[in-house]
Amino acid sequence: MTLAGLLAAAVLGLAGCATSVPGDAPPQPQVSRSATGRSPVTILVSIDGFREDYLRRGATPTLSRLAAGGVTAVMHPSFPSKTFPNHWTLVTGLRPDRHGIVGNRMESPERRAVFTMATDDPWWWNAARPVWVDAEKAGIRTAAMFWPGANVAISGTSADTGRPGPAGMRPSDWVPYNKAVNDTQRVNMVLDWLRRPDEIRPHFVTLYFDKVDTAGHDHGPDSAQNLQAVAEVDAAIGALVAGLKVLDQPANLVIVADHGMAATSSNRVIALDALADPERYHLIETGPFASVAPQPGAADEVERALLAPHEHMQCWRKADIPARFHYGSNPRVPPILCLAQPGWLIQASAPRQPFVGGNHGYDNMAPEMNALFIAHGPVFAAGRVLPDFDNVDIYPLLRQLIGLPAAAGVDGNGAALQGAFRRGGASGVN
Repeated sequence: MTLAGLLAAAVLGLAGCATSVPGDAPPQPQVSRSATGRSPVTILVSIDGFREDYLRRGATPTLSRLAAGGVTAVMHPSFPSKTFPNHWTLVTGLRPDRHGIVGNRMESPERRAVFTMATDDPWWWNAARPVWVDAEKAGIRTAAMFWPGANVAISGTSADTGRPGPAGMRPSDWVPYNKAVNDTQRVNMVLDWLRRPDEIRPHFVTLYFDKVDTAGHDHGPDSAQNLQAVAEVDAAIGALVAGLKVLDQPANLVIVADHGMAATSSNRVIALDALADPERYHLIETGPFASVAPQPGAADEVERALLAPHEHMQCWRKADIPARFHYGSNPRVPPILCLAQPGWLIQASAPRQPFVGGNHGYDNMAPEMNALFIAHGPVFAAGRVLPDFDNVDIYPLLRQLIGLPAAAGVDGNGAALQGAFRRGGASGVN
């Protein structure tokens, strides 16, 4: 059997190869190939910072059509509602406290090292295996047109041993993030991959857009600039859909966001140096939440200052962070977490210049943090709205779509999105 045949058989026979674990997904509906014999591919699209209600602002003809002809729901990010933690959750099925990417900026107590969004040292990432690693091991070719962590060589062993593993794995095709690569170039790269012969054509692809997040930060979620960014990304996805039609390439599109966006202002800032002596603590990350490490010998003093009641902000010792956040057991979470009310910011000191904009990182259940979810393609129902769900449930869905057995030990629920599937029949991406 050819590789194409093997991959098609894996998708069609998923129920037979799936591991029996709690919450195991039922078999997905059978899908047929296109007229040219192409088996469906799965494309995971992230629109960074696309708040769920942007879909109802009149600027998204493509996304609105895909939602009307597919499946949509409100998706809740994991806490903290930041970019890197949530992109890693989407492809690993683990919450940040378990997969180890607990913030956009972290410090390691054991290494005395700092993680920023440019860090590609596998040591930070190896506590979890992204879906493309398991796919590649199963002989299913994958490709990443940007995705946080896709440039990292994942060994898949350090989570068990705490030591560096063998040579790591990435997608067969991947592009290191570069903001200068425009939306058209990103879409064209994906379409070029899908023009290949079946033997080297990816069957799982990621595609990432950052424009909406940037506009939301710079101008606020309700700004004209943000709406324009939403429209431009919608047009890029329209070009992707049109390109798939030209190729006669069936595709199951899973379109998501990592988080939403809340409006912020210099009038809504909590200055930490007005509450505690800045010489007595170290700040790791600030914004909608603050990660605080007291200096040696200053824990009691800093705790008295920060754990006391404050308007628009609540702070906890790491061990006392509310259980609903599923956050605080990882050693990379600092001793004190302070969380602002949505729309407020926690900063080292008061702002020197007035500003308006947007930010994320708040309570992951806040409406402002609600994230986009649309599923459209041969296996998905049409015109269906599902109940709210958590983004850890995307990972089991991806495994099912690309023909991998259900994974044990993840936070995602394999049954959560079974209502997205149609029963019987198949259709291409229109």
